[in-house]
Amino acid sequence: MRQRNKPWADDFLQENAHLVIPNPGDYKNKWQELFGNENPIHVEIGTGKGQFIVGMAKQFPDINFIGIELAKSVIVTAAQKVQESGQNNIRLIQENAENLNEIFMTDEVSTVYLNFSDPWPKNRHEKRRLTSRSFLERYENVLQQDGELIFKTDNRGLFEYSLVSFSEYEMLLREVSLDLHELHDPENIMTEYEEKFSAKGQPIYRCKAVFRGE
Repeated sequence: MRQRNKPWADDFLQENAHLVIPNPGDYKNKWQELFGNENPIHVEIGTGKGQFIVGMAKQFPDINFIGIELAKSVIVTAAQKVQESGQNNIRLIQENAENLNEIFMTDEVSTVYLNFSDPWPKNRHEKRRLTSRSFLERYENVLQQDGELIFKTDNRGLFEYSLVSFSEYEMLLREVSLDLHELHDPENIMTEYEEKFSAKGQPIYRCKAVFRGE
C-alpha cells in the first residue's frame, strides 16, 4: 500500500531522535547502554504503525524493544504512538532489514518478530522475503543461543514457504499454529493488520522457531 507523504516527518524525526535513533550502527553492541539497563533486547522487523511494539512494551516492561521500519511515513506514526504511550523501553530505527548485522552484534538480541511481512509472491523476488535463507542467516547471527524467531502472517502461501525455509535451514520449530486466535494466547498482541484480517474471519498463522547452532 502506498503511504502518503508527510512533509512534517523530517522535523518530527529530528525532534525525537531519542525515540527514532538516527545512526543505529553507532549503538552496535551498546543497545543496553542506550536503554540504561541490562534487560533482554527484542527486535520487531517491519514495525509498521507501532501497535504491536507499544502493546508488547506495556505488557513486558522488563524487556527492551526495538522496532525497525524503512518507510519514513510509517515510522513517524509509530513514533507518535511510542511518544503517547510514555514507555521508555522502546526505540525505533528507520532502516532496511538487510543491514541488520550492521546494527546488532552477534548474540545481542533475544527475540526477533516478523509480523505480516510483505509476501513478495513472485519467484524472482524470493530473496526479498524476510524468511528467505539470506535473512535467516542475519537473524541467526544476531540472536543469542536459543533465541526465538516469531513469525505471524495472514498469507498462507508465505507461511508455507517460510516453514519450508525454516526446515531447510534446520531450525527447530517450537510452535506451528494454523489459527492463532483459536489458541487464545493471552500474551498475543495484535498488529493493525491482524485486527483487520481476523475481524473478517481470516485465520492468522504463527510459527516460533529457534536456530540449532553448532
